[in-house]
Amino acid sequence: MSSLPRAWRHLFAIAALAASAWLPAAAQTAAPVEGLDYALIADGQPWQPLDGKIEVVEIFSYGCVHCFHFQKQVDTWRAKAPRDVRFTYLPAAFSAGDNFARGFFVAQAQRIDARSHHAVFSAVHETSVLPRSGASIDAIAAFYVTQGARSQARFAAAMASPATDERLNAARAFAVRSGVEGTPTLIINGRYRVMGRRLEDILVIADQLIARERAQR
Repeated sequence: MSSLPRAWRHLFAIAALAASAWLPAAAQTAAPVEGLDYALIADGQPWQPLDGKIEVVEIFSYGCVHCFHFQKQVDTWRAKAPRDVRFTYLPAAFSAGDNFARGFFVAQAQRIDARSHHAVFSAVHETSVLPRSGASIDAIAAFYVTQGARSQARFAAAMASPATDERLNAARAFAVRSGVEGTPTLIINGRYRVMGRRLEDILVIADQLIARERAQR
């Protein structure tokens, strides 16, 4: 058989290059696979009543560098999320001594969490104002004063209060029954635990599971 003309060889090369660039995107549109892309949570329950929404909970830790990097992707994703999606941050409160989790819950109760969330990540991973682990209640309370808390003493007292203990215990129970083993982890409607192998996969899989939940309404 005679060889292809040079022009045809060039066209085939371009087509092959285009196909190789297209394949990863095509793979992302494939239906997610249970056990590979997500885990089905037995008897799973949402963190909060759905009230007609699709709940996406991110289990995170301020000391987790992967959560810090993932935050930038979440910001972009949330800006484009449909109105029926409710995104909720929930600290991975596996230890009663997790002062970052305690600080988060008090900030949430005082309604300064939207302002302070990114700032805490920056204080830990960019400016080192706070350590990745072992930060004291007083150090965290002092930082939250810079984010709008009115009193360091009252914020510290709230971090150690029974009300915060209760929220910490509830968060731990949710993470345990959802099978969370690390951060960041997304839980969809209390039914699905996303298992992306890369940070870039997590939100793609989440979108697919959100679409599945919407279709099943």
